[in-house]
Amino acid sequence: MPKKILIIDDEPHIIMMVKSRLRANGFDVVTAENGAAGFETAKKEKPDLIILDVLMPEMNGIETLTKLKNTDETKDIPVIMFTAKGQAEDVEKAQEAGACDYLVKPFSPPILLEKVTKALT
Repeated sequence: MPKKILIIDDEPHIIMMVKSRLRANGFDVVTAENGAAGFETAKKEKPDLIILDVLMPEMNGIETLTKLKNTDETKDIPVIMFTAKGQAEDVEKAQEAGACDYLVKPFSPPILLEKVTKALT
């Protein structure tokens, strides 16, 4: 049974690129366009991994990550933060909130797959 990955990002073209790359590598992919919808999707779908954008309107990625990690149904799902913000303090904030890894946009497809594989083991 393929591993299920939830992509939470407010940019449709990013969702499309990541989704097609992951599906081509045998993953089942579900998506959400904002943090609130992503949180609800995570509770409903129980993905094996979440790829979460940091910069989003309404509920940003750090707020979404904190909510995921403070909810029994979702607290054990590994989360890779996905953002254009690659400064050390941003990475540290994400790790403190519970992210297992950090991927900076624009992303390299081989590095995306490497981080996904690592997070799922």
